[in-house]
Amino acid sequence: MRIKQGFKLRTVGKEHIVAGEGLAQIDFNKLISLNSSAAYLWQEVEGKDFDEQTLADLLVSKYDIPAGQALADAADIATNWIEAGIAER
Repeated sequence: MRIKQGFKLRTVGKEHIVAGEGLAQIDFNKLISLNSSAAYLWQEVEGKDFDEQTLADLLVSKYDIPAGQALADAADIATNWIEAGIAER
């Protein structure tokens, strides 16, 4: 999985927003709001290949949560990113 080219994470006040930039995303007309955990994951995997396990490992290391919960949360985040059109398998 990979974050699609042309999407950038911006912090506006306390909000974390993903927006399309450049010609590759000219038809993308949404702003995607991320919570702080999802923004952390985005920053860690931006420009890299990753999978749900990578996201789960990052969650466990930062938040010290059970591995099963982290994997379920990571799968949800990955699915949301793909459905929003900001990541691809």
